[in-house]
Amino acid sequence: MMAAETLQHPSHARRAATARRLGEQQMQLSFDAATSADPSFGERAYAFIVAYVREQAAALGSVPGEQVTLAARAAGIRPADDRAFGAIYAKAVRRGEIKVVGYCARVRGHGTSGGKLYAAG
Repeated sequence: MMAAETLQHPSHARRAATARRLGEQQMQLSFDAATSADPSFGERAYAFIVAYVREQAAALGSVPGEQVTLAARAAGIRPADDRAFGAIYAKAVRRGEIKVVGYCARVRGHGTSGGKLYAAG
C-alpha cells in the first residue's frame, strides 16, 4: 500500500524538485526568447543588475530582487517575460558578483514569501 500512496502522492521533496526544474526550464525559455528579440539583453541586464545591487546594497545592506528587476525595466531593459531576468541573477550569483543574503515577501506575488534579498558578492 505504501508504494501506491507514494505514486499517487509524491513527497514534498519530489514536488519541490519538480517545481524547481519546471521553473528553471521556463526561466531558460524566457531568456532565450529575450535574447532572440534583443541579442544585447543578456549583457545589458547582467551589467545593470550587478551595478544596481552593488550600489543599493552599499547604501542599504541588501536589495530585493523585485526592486532590481523593476529598476532594470525602468532603465529600458524590458524582456517580454520578466522570468528572463532569472538566468541573469543565477549567472551573477554563480560568478560571485552578487549573493543571496535573505528572503522577503514578494510585492508582485501579492505578499507571498520567496522574494530574495541580494548584496554584492
